[in-house]
Amino acid sequence: MRQGFNRYGKSVYLSDGAGWYSPYFKAFLQPLRYKNKMYLEGLYTPIGRDINGLYLYIGPSDHDLTRLSSAHARVHDSEAREYVIQRAEKVFRGDKIYYVWAILKEVSEGTAK
Repeated sequence: MRQGFNRYGKSVYLSDGAGWYSPYFKAFLQPLRYKNKMYLEGLYTPIGRDINGLYLYIGPSDHDLTRLSSAHARVHDSEAREYVIQRAEKVFRGDKIYYVWAILKEVSEGTAK
C-alpha cells in the first residue's frame, strides 16, 4: 500500500487542535459519491466532484486517525483545504494495521475551527 500512496496519493498532514502537526504524507482523498451515481448537482474541486462535503480518506497505517481523539483534530491537504474527522477505522491484514480509512467533512470558511 505504501508504494500506492506515495505514487498516487495526495499530500496531506494532520493536526490535533492543540498545536501538534504531523509532517506531510501521502493518502487517498476523494469525494464520497451517492449510491445511485446521480451527479446532477455539486461542485468540481481539485480532487473530484463534491456533492455533500463528505470525503473518503484512505491513508497509511503509521498515520492513525483513530488515535486523534480531539474534536478539533483535522486533516489538511496541499490546497489548504481542511477536513474534520467524522469517523475513522483501522483495516487489518493479519495482526497488523494495513491502512486507515475515514469519513471526512470539509470545514468551510464560515465554520468555527
